[in-house]
Amino acid sequence: MNNNFDKIINHLKSQGFVFQGSEIYGGLANSWDYGPLGAELKNKLKNLWWRFFVKRNKYNIGLDTSIILNPKVWLASGHLGNFNDPLVDCKSCKSRWRADKLIEEKFPDVNAGVLSNEMLEEYISKNDISCPKCKKKDFTNIRLFDLMFKTFQGPLEDDSAKVYLRPETAQGIFVQYKNSQRTSRRKLPFGIGQIGKSFRNEITPGNFIFRTREFEQMELEFFFSPNDENNWFDYWLNQVKHFITKELGISTNNFIIREHEKDELSHYSNKTVDIEYNFPFGRGELWGIAHRSNYDLTQHQQFSGEDLTYLDQENNVRFIPHVIEPSVGVERLLLAILCESYCEEKLENNELRIILRLPIKLAPYTIAILPLQKQQSEKARTLFEDLLQYFDATIDETGNIGKRYRRQDAIGTPFCITIDFDTENDNCVTVRERDSMHQERININDLKSYLTNKSNM
Repeated sequence: MNNNFDKIINHLKSQGFVFQGSEIYGGLANSWDYGPLGAELKNKLKNLWWRFFVKRNKYNIGLDTSIILNPKVWLASGHLGNFNDPLVDCKSCKSRWRADKLIEEKFPDVNAGVLSNEMLEEYISKNDISCPKCKKKDFTNIRLFDLMFKTFQGPLEDDSAKVYLRPETAQGIFVQYKNSQRTSRRKLPFGIGQIGKSFRNEITPGNFIFRTREFEQMELEFFFSPNDENNWFDYWLNQVKHFITKELGISTNNFIIREHEKDELSHYSNKTVDIEYNFPFGRGELWGIAHRSNYDLTQHQQFSGEDLTYLDQENNVRFIPHVIEPSVGVERLLLAILCESYCEEKLENNELRIILRLPIKLAPYTIAILPLQKQQSEKARTLFEDLLQYFDATIDETGNIGKRYRRQDAIGTPFCITIDFDTENDNCVTVRERDSMHQERININDLKSYLTNKSNM
């Protein structure tokens, strides 16, 4: 694993962003919990996405559908028949691997995902690919591994009670498309956004929170007429790029836009573009934008017997809408933001300063109140309680002022407010900015407007 990535992971664990799941019981493989700071950051990211793609976009509405759906949903969507990975076992150490990922780890330019099982087996054999764990070259034949998590609904545990944890949030939107359109009286084009948990029984999850079995998705399904002459695909690609760069502050130098080759496209897709971020462990898919045609609504109309066509009243024509889907995993986007913001800076006195240069709107705390001495604690707490009504704030009273500045830098707090001996006389505090370390004396009466203006810059 990349040394810098190790540093980032250790930093996030030690500072309270991410904890090992079930840690006091020895953990659970690839299970992560979000600590006090991680939960704040994650919620702010979801709220920012919701505001940008749902609340502030004139075309879109929101939805929140169930994690457990009627199993016929997954039959119609194709997940029950096609949602699996090619699994191989190492005969020597018994470890399990995805065959296509074994190839791509050694040959990054090969798109192994489009190869048949027979071609994967042949490629592994001919190219001398070894087990990453024990380095032996003795694998079983490929067998298909079901990615769906199964459970049972009700008192019986038989096929009649079998249900699944959803592997994506999109199908819940398609199933409720008709109700959403009817009750909101929307005309095409319009979109439905959703944030929610999804579950995939991955063979080899990893790279920290990049690939996990339990994750959250932020998905938008945008419905439009196949005769609509607007280029909705490019519209949503540009919206996503704007969100990544302007709202999240991710540099264009750190991601690429890659269009899928024809043989790489999913069975339902007319066109798919992936935005891939340069993570410390290598380039990885961050955000996908897919033209899903009218596949999903057609399938659900066929399997459910419900009429899911849209009536164009102006032309008196019925049709099944086409769909553009921008989809992103919360955890992957969160990881990209954290990798982008992590910085080690050497100061003039050779001290190492670790900073999370998080956008102000995402930082767990916007301000930290720091009384210089214990004598100022009471005034500091009064100011803290007052500002807490307007800003996400914390108060830090332990250690010398330099150490407290470093602590707040390390968790990404944009502004530190120091109360000192002069505060009693001039009613002013020192406001220190995280990135520049610039300090300014501000009257307490002007503090709220000052911080509000700074936060909106």
